[in-house]
Amino acid sequence: MMTENNDEPEDPVILEIDGELDLHTFSPRDLKTLIPDYLAECRKKGIREVRIVHGKGTGSLRRSVHSLLESNPLVRHYRLAGNDSGSWGATIVILAD
Repeated sequence: MMTENNDEPEDPVILEIDGELDLHTFSPRDLKTLIPDYLAECRKKGIREVRIVHGKGTGSLRRSVHSLLESNPLVRHYRLAGNDSGSWGATIVILAD
């Protein structure tokens, strides 16, 4: 019988740094490092506008994302996406130069 060992580290997820981060496949506990690291990599690549997809749901994930953006020095400003790019299920982030 196989048992699942939750103490083993998970394999790293390789993300394409293209300016869009979809959080649906990540655990909320990963956000604290995922979002700042992703934004830093975007900035290194010269990507200054990032779309973070957090979904509409209850708004809990959106609030967590916005809290992390508030404290990130790389973020110039952010706003909810327009109707053509996710509405309140996504956030557009503008990075500082």
